[in-house]
Amino acid sequence: MKVGLFFGSFNPIHVGHLIIANHIVEYSDLDQVWFVVTPHSPFKKKNSLLDNYQRLEMVYRATKEYTNLKPSDIEFNLPQPNYTINTLVHLQEKYPKNEFALIMGEDNLKSFHKWKNYELILENHHLYVYPRVSQGTIDTQFHKHNKVHFIDAPIMEISSTFIRQSIKDGKDVKPMLPELVWEYLDEMNFYKST
Repeated sequence: MKVGLFFGSFNPIHVGHLIIANHIVEYSDLDQVWFVVTPHSPFKKKNSLLDNYQRLEMVYRATKEYTNLKPSDIEFNLPQPNYTINTLVHLQEKYPKNEFALIMGEDNLKSFHKWKNYELILENHHLYVYPRVSQGTIDTQFHKHNKVHFIDAPIMEISSTFIRQSIKDGKDVKPMLPELVWEYLDEMNFYKST
């Protein structure tokens, strides 16, 4: 099975994340997309970041109606700070029959050459890159690389930061969130005083 890994804090997960993940699973050779919730780093102070399991709960609620989209807490038990290469090695050992790929925005590809062991990642895994409006240029080594696939997904300008700020400001952001995520946020009063 080919699995695309979509890493993020998902604080909160929103319809933009779902649109991109669903587009990639429908219009590429990937069988599933796993939303890998990145844990709160004990070395970073971030008051607006919800607890790991609250964010996982939102991803679970957002994806439960989609058979090919899954939540993943795989990084919760890995030593911190963690690097993507470690997660990939761990997943390959745990699920030897799966083939894992990375899903990232163009903005991340622009700095990919700075990632720990990026050459090793490219040697063993494919990258599925979706468009993002961002500054800078993509390193030429990635343009025609046989493991880098540019996916013509819709450009999403919704951000979790914008949603958190809007909730704090008392705005109605319900259309930007999956219904079950919105209900959970509203019920728990998340982001209202961050």
